[in-house]
Amino acid sequence: MKKVALFVFNGDPACFIHVLLNGLDMKAKGMDGRIVVEGAATALLPELAKPENPLHQLWEKAKSQGIVEGVCKGCAHKMGTAAEAVNQDIALLEDMSGHPSMSRYIEAGFEVVSF
Repeated sequence: MKKVALFVFNGDPACFIHVLLNGLDMKAKGMDGRIVVEGAATALLPELAKPENPLHQLWEKAKSQGIVEGVCKGCAHKMGTAAEAVNQDIALLEDMSGHPSMSRYIEAGFEVVSF
């Protein structure tokens, strides 16, 4: 099975939609795709929770399909969205000095793609 970890740093919704679409497409095609929300993208969490947000349905679908691996704990704290991650029941990833480690995914056989 092809395994891909999509690390999204970019907080631009026009970029974030492509991460969601690709993650869902991978899942639909039987791949193990995981989304890790990093950097400025962590600031999007409160907006993604709003039903009127154009990305809300895709975000909820990605979460319900289990492809949202988590959110960078350090960046979420910096952006003031750590509580929102917890509220949305999204894991705060911190295995590399408070940030998610790409090497953990590489060691587990994932290809890492960053946005």
